[in-house]
Amino acid sequence: MSLTLLEAAKLNSGDVYLQGIVQKFAETSDLLRVLPFRNISGNSLKYNIEEKLSGVGFRGINESFDESTGILNPQSESLTISGGDFDVDSFIIQTQGSEQRTVQEALKAKALALAWTKTFVKGDSIDNPREFDGLQTRIQGDALLENHATGAGLSLLKLDEAIDNVEGATHILMNKTMRRNLTVAARTQAVGGNITYVLNDFGVQVTYYNDTPILIMDKDNNNDDILGFTESDDTTSIYVLAIGEGQVEGLQNGGVTSEDIGQLETKPVYRTRVSWFSTFGIFAPRTACRLSKITNAAVTA
Repeated sequence: MSLTLLEAAKLNSGDVYLQGIVQKFAETSDLLRVLPFRNISGNSLKYNIEEKLSGVGFRGINESFDESTGILNPQSESLTISGGDFDVDSFIIQTQGSEQRTVQEALKAKALALAWTKTFVKGDSIDNPREFDGLQTRIQGDALLENHATGAGLSLLKLDEAIDNVEGATHILMNKTMRRNLTVAARTQAVGGNITYVLNDFGVQVTYYNDTPILIMDKDNNNDDILGFTESDDTTSIYVLAIGEGQVEGLQNGGVTSEDIGQLETKPVYRTRVSWFSTFGIFAPRTACRLSKITNAAVTA
């Protein structure tokens, strides 16, 4: 069974440190607030994904059906190791209190959440074998649509096509500028667009386009845009996903951990290690679509 990190933390109510880290994840990343994770044993998961259904038809009396078998493609997802160490000087702990380690732990959790979110979109295991492939690397073929051949302002017609390309679309991923452009279009009579707003569990206003919530991909842990206008021809992409069990979901072994290494012998600091063995998978066809070639220009109908 897949659970979001917040749901899983509620089941482990005795671990206050873990709950604090998970809370920081959800506050920091729209994606990690809603993406469910499946706990697996070992370091990878092998599965089959449907490529082609078997044939069916009609037959007459005393006739036989034509034999036809569906096609399944074997896939595998391997967990990656993310996280980091942080040190707090014993002087700081003695003079300012042990809670300074908790402060630094929250900062490390925030950095990890942002780095993981960036990798979810832009990860490329060829460029960096230590990370998993992100949406930009994985989405190919019919799931990759172009807003315009050489780049143009977002077309609502193409966005609707991208949503229709995903069975049971649950979320749209974009940057803040694109969300702003969408809300401007909704106020423009000649363009329009069904934009609504709902407060989430953290009291933050979430924008909906055609009843589908928008997840903002903002800055990574280096303060760089996750989905900036940095693709070819100064364009960005919008992603439409069906997030859920058996669709687009995360994988992990054991969840996020915070380990107290203690005081080091080599220097007067106390070290803590935050680790996460995780990745994600696209477990069914037509559960992810990328709409590329979008410039920072007015939205068109």
